[in-house]
Amino acid sequence: METLGEGQFYLIREDVLTESMQKMLEVKQLLASGEETTIQEATKRVGLSRSAYYKYRDTVFPFEEIARERVITVFIQLEDRKGSLATIMQLIAEEKCNVLTIHQTIPVQGRANITLSLDVTEMPIPIKTFIRHLQALAFIDSVHLISSGAL
Repeated sequence: METLGEGQFYLIREDVLTESMQKMLEVKQLLASGEETTIQEATKRVGLSRSAYYKYRDTVFPFEEIARERVITVFIQLEDRKGSLATIMQLIAEEKCNVLTIHQTIPVQGRANITLSLDVTEMPIPIKTFIRHLQALAFIDSVHLISSGAL
């Protein structure tokens, strides 16, 4: 599965989706509303195979669902330097992101890992640009986008 936020995206009208894609969206809505509690029940109700549901579930979304979910998770490997976390937090604040969770490992051999979940709803720049800004910091070894509900 390609991580949401990477690759090319298209906004298309519902009537040009395949029947399987439309039914998969119905299944998602049945599950989200609680009308059905299992994928098997929901797929049976709309007349869709479970394999077709799994084929499309991570690639086709209602526009409102994606626009609403603006949370990313970033994994950062960095040198253990005094003030490095503060510098990262400053960049996050400057780009109008909100830190939802943060986990930093204990440094081993001068290196540490940080996992951040960020609300990027108000971020004025594309996520790829934000990642490049993080990567440009001198003490950062690597930055990986782990998950994204953001466009």
